[in-house]
Amino acid sequence: MAKEVIYSANAPDPIGPYSQAIKVGNMLFISGQIAIQKPSGDLVTGNIVDESQVVMKNLAEVLKAGGMDFSNVVKTTIFLKDMNNFPKVNEVYGSYFDSQPPARETVEVSRLPKDVNVEISCIAVK
Repeated sequence: MAKEVIYSANAPDPIGPYSQAIKVGNMLFISGQIAIQKPSGDLVTGNIVDESQVVMKNLAEVLKAGGMDFSNVVKTTIFLKDMNNFPKVNEVYGSYFDSQPPARETVEVSRLPKDVNVEISCIAVK
């Protein structure tokens, strides 16, 4: 199967040598998104709730560019700088999944790109 690069002008441009997402067949693999706002490029890090909302909005935009939405998401990974933020991130994250939430792991890490507090990646299937 051929792989297709998926790009959304409404989500942050990659900050390294990777694509926002790759579509292979009916599967969409979305790279980790952080809280960079489009089109300003501003980074949101002062409040974990606001930061998480921007991350989820960025994921939504890439999903949309791939012809999908959160109902198509089957797997996510959440990277947190501080696991004490888990309840607040989980509340924002959970608001995007009405039913049948995807499989997921949440991992505390020592550092994330641009020193953000949360990064989320996902896999979706149509």
